Amino acid sequence: MLTWRKSSYSANGGDCVEVGWRTSSYSTNGSECVEVATGAQILIRDTKDREGGTLAVPAGPWREFLSRLR
Repeated sequence: MLTWRKSSYSANGGDCVEVGWRTSSYSTNGSECVEVATGAQILIRDTKDREGGTLAVPAGPWREFLSRLR
């Protein structure tokens, strides 16, 4: 199950879009972009090639990985 978020591009009226993907805070503004979706599994994909495949990682090992980046 993905964690859904309201898009920042949604209007305050009825034009709302919810998205499950967000760009990683570790991505740069250039060509190194990664998107993640959180839930029971963490889904990871390349922003430039969204149809190119998705890596699924269990939440526990993902948290361990992130803790080692700090």
